[in-house]
This record gives sequence, C-alpha cells and structure tokens, in this order.
Amino acid sequence: MKKDRSINRREFINRGARVTLGVSLAGVTALSVGDSLSKKYVWQIDPEKCTQCGRCATECVRTPSAVKCVHAYDVCGYCDLCGGYFKPGPNELETGAENQLCPTGAIQRRFIEEPYFEYIIDEELCIGCAKCVKGCASFGNGSLQLQIRHNLCLNCNECSIARVCPSDAIIRVPIDEPYMIKGMFLENGEDAG
Repeated sequence: MKKDRSINRREFINRGARVTLGVSLAGVTALSVGDSLSKKYVWQIDPEKCTQCGRCATECVRTPSAVKCVHAYDVCGYCDLCGGYFKPGPNELETGAENQLCPTGAIQRRFIEEPYFEYIIDEELCIGCAKCVKGCASFGNGSLQLQIRHNLCLNCNECSIARVCPSDAIIRVPIDEPYMIKGMFLENGEDAG
C-alpha cells in the first residue's frame, strides 16, 4: 500500500515559514558570530566623561582595581604645585606623606629644573581611587587620568564598574585602539582623547 504524501495548503505554508525562519536565524547568528570574531572590543574609560567618582577603585572585580592613573605627559605643565600630587593648601611643597594627595604614595615627584617637576605613576601602588585625577582636573590641566589596564582587566562581558558609573564613562572600544589618552594625536592632527 502506498501512503498519500500530499499536504494541504496550510501545512505547506507552515513548513515553508519554519524553514525560512530557521535559515534566517542561522544567517543572523553566523553574521553576528563572524562580526564579533573579526572585531574584538575591550572596556575603557573616556577621559572626557569621567567625573572621578572613585567607584573604579571599589567596584572592579579585581583587587586592586584594573583601573590605574596614567599621566598624559604631552598635556602636563610640570608644575611645582601640582594639584594631582599635593593636597589642597599644603603647608609646604614638601614630599612628605602628610602633603601628598595619593593615599598609597603611587605618584613620584622628580625635579627636572627650576621650576619644573615630573610626576610618574607607580601603577603597582595605584588603586584607581581618582583622587589625583580629580585634583589635577580641579587645580591643573587634567593631565592625570584613569584608564583600564588591559593586562590586568578580565574584560568581563558586563563590566561591574560600567554598571555603576554615574557618567557612563566606561565604554567598549576596538582592541586595536584600547587607550583613550588626552594629548594623543591622530595622523591628521586632531586630538584623539
């Protein structure tokens, strides 16, 4: 006996719709996987949006935080009275801990020539608290800024700092352009930071 394999119009349309949907989903999935494989992204702090709230030090899944202070030397004024190094209104311009803004002593001050000093960040001591960055932005030219160090960052799918950042300064950037440092210039001369 031969079975009747004919289908009615409704079954034909339903099967066709399912096949079309399946092919479409497979295509979209293949495109998104291909796109994510070709374009890798990492988390970074936009220095123009950062409000130095201090959450980078406390909200990062890493201890100490993967966020570190960096110094944009191109922007620095090499000031004798650095707002990122000294507490506001220091008694003297001495390098004693009582005069320093950084709670861990992560900023080193080196004399260059009168009246210029160079400020170097010891990233191993930096906890990403942003006190120096806030001081530099308030009383200086903003050459100190926070950046996520990718050799320390776990590049979580959802950054715990980004979830709580009040200014939405934590963003995804292409892995081939992982840092947003003030003073870095593009080939055409426009400011990259």
